[in-house]
Amino acid sequence: MGILIGLLVIWAVLAVLGIVIKGLFWLIIVGAVLFVATAVIGFVKREALGRKH
Repeated sequence: MGILIGLLVIWAVLAVLGIVIKGLFWLIIVGAVLFVATAVIGFVKREALGRKH
């Protein structure tokens, strides 16, 4: 779970850097896509583990 939170923080930082530094619009997109993908994967794994117990 710690790795998941760490990745979410990294992706959020990348998105914020893309917003702050003009000309790095692609960084906003990459950060947002990776953030959402990581959150979805974490949610799915959490649900799968919860059902086994």
